[in-house]
Amino acid sequence: MSEASSHGESMERVGTLMRRATYASIGVATLLVTVKLGAWIETNSVSLLSSLIDSLLDGAASLANLIAVRQALVPPDREHRFGHGKAEPLASLGQAAFITGSAVLLLIEAIQHLIHSQPITNTRAGLAVMIFAVVVTLVLVLYQRAVVRRTGSLVVSVDAFHYRADLVLNIAVIVALLLTVEFGYVLIDPIFGGAIALWIIWGAWEVANQAIVQLMDRELPDVERERIRAIALSHPEVRAVHDMKTRAAGPISFIQIHLEMDGNLPLVKAHRIADEVEASILAAYPRSEVIIHQDPAGIQEPRAAYTH
Repeated sequence: MSEASSHGESMERVGTLMRRATYASIGVATLLVTVKLGAWIETNSVSLLSSLIDSLLDGAASLANLIAVRQALVPPDREHRFGHGKAEPLASLGQAAFITGSAVLLLIEAIQHLIHSQPITNTRAGLAVMIFAVVVTLVLVLYQRAVVRRTGSLVVSVDAFHYRADLVLNIAVIVALLLTVEFGYVLIDPIFGGAIALWIIWGAWEVANQAIVQLMDRELPDVERERIRAIALSHPEVRAVHDMKTRAAGPISFIQIHLEMDGNLPLVKAHRIADEVEASILAAYPRSEVIIHQDPAGIQEPRAAYTH
């Protein structure tokens, strides 16, 4: 099997995993919105309302993620030669703005309940729903983590953050309901709701930051760059490397590197060496596009410090 075909099959598998993860998150969000809506109507709890709003956000975000994943996996075309991978960070940036706005509204609701406290009713229903939500969310988070490890998808990673936050949020709601019922701490409920709103805002900032990193074509982490450099230098015919540039767009990494070789090598041999180095890099980074330039060793050429 050629490197190209194995690379293609890897991307096909990545696409399947990413789509399944988004389908799973949409299904879980829909289920949780339905049961939490009923529980909130029964209890009139602000912290439970915060959990309901977060699940609504997760559902909307998961739907946006599905659209972004489909777009990101569209193969390169005439007008998008580098593919459509940046659909992922664009969708994530939009989600961050949407999440922040909703969290601010939740914070306002919590403040109103602090000023004008209202009793919580039928806490048994609320507790049952939140325990159910914790179990379902935990299963989804474990599945999403497995998908992120295998795909490196930013969209699925963002979705996983939402649901990890949900775990904390749902547990906080359970604690708030118990404290309110057992000890009569009426103000605990809006305080927890407000704290959760601040947690969501912080998470939205983290999501936005990750998206900006990809949209601004930030270099891959130093440890990855050193690994790529080591792979290239491991070829016995390669004397040095320079002008390495890397970036990521969704699940795809783009790697550019200059190889320094004996200036007296025939072009055919130099080309073969470059192909071998490319194959080695693709073996380590199967979801990448690699561009290699061949230079004769010892020839000085202008180089920017930040490209080394």
